[in-house]
Amino acid sequence: MRLPRSLSGWTIAVFGVLAAALGVVGLVVPDALLTVMGFEPVPDSARADGDHTLVFLTASSMAALNMGVYYVLAALADWKPFFRWTVPFRLLTCAVFTLAVVGGRAPAGFLGVGLWEGLGAVVTGAALWRERREREREAEGDAVTAAR
Repeated sequence: MRLPRSLSGWTIAVFGVLAAALGVVGLVVPDALLTVMGFEPVPDSARADGDHTLVFLTASSMAALNMGVYYVLAALADWKPFFRWTVPFRLLTCAVFTLAVVGGRAPAGFLGVGLWEGLGAVVTGAALWRERREREREAEGDAVTAAR
């Protein structure tokens, strides 16, 4: 089995596996996913006409599953541009989800989703920064060796 080749790749792979797993949970046991996010599940018999919560949850879960697979494939390819692109968008997601909780649009439990995105973005960004610094040091060392 092929594994990620870099620290940043591992951060993306872990995020991808978790996103895919949560997507599967949302598709198979939607009430469990709602509970994890801090929402109180409503029994199907108590749903009002026009309540499209399960449709939205199905769409979101499928998107999470797809996104998770994309992340894992990008990690296995060590596709650094993709890793870099995820950082600002995951930080944006963190901000939007956090504001949804602060603004009363989402329960406090949903804050965990935003923090998960934010923490993941910071960890990936730090890994990318570290890898860039290592490449720069190696290039400096090569230049010194070549100058001798």
